[in-house]
Parts: sequence; C-alpha cells; structure tokens
Amino acid sequence: MPNGQPATIFHAMTTPVLHEPFSPLSPVLALTVNGEQRAVAPGTTLARFLAELSLDPRMVVVEHNRTILRDRDAYASLALANGDVLEIVHFVGGG
Repeated sequence: MPNGQPATIFHAMTTPVLHEPFSPLSPVLALTVNGEQRAVAPGTTLARFLAELSLDPRMVVVEHNRTILRDRDAYASLALANGDVLEIVHFVGGG
C-alpha cells in the first residue's frame, strides 16, 4: 500500500487463542479458563498454572471440570489435560 500502513498477517502473540481443536499429538494442551481459551504445556500441574498466572493458591477457589477442588495440597499433583475447563475465582478484601 503506497502511503498507508502495510497490512499484516500476524496476530498478537501475547495470549494464545485457540481457533480449532487440538489433537492428542499437539505440543500444547487446550484449556478453557473462565470462559477463555488458553494453551499450556503438557504435564503442567494446576499449581504450576496458578503460579504462571501469579495467583496465590490460598487466595483462589478453583473449579476443575465442574468439581470444586477443596484440597489445595493436591494442586501440585493434578496434571491438567486437553479439554479441561477451569473456573478460578479469587478473593478480594475490603471493608
């Protein structure tokens, strides 16, 4: 384009957005977190995922595939799987 901004075919790379289903052979796992598509590396535990989001496990409630997780000590051993659905709610203090 003469005098205008060149068109780009590249999307922003800040947050992976998944547009099509991933196969079991994909190098990343597709999750739905609070209604948004996210991608994580295979073998990622819930504890690691929360750490990547800078969330303190003591300050959140996590629902994993429609089950509220009450045992925060189990977060370190819960490996996330392709297609998992997470709802994460964090506490907000106030007065």
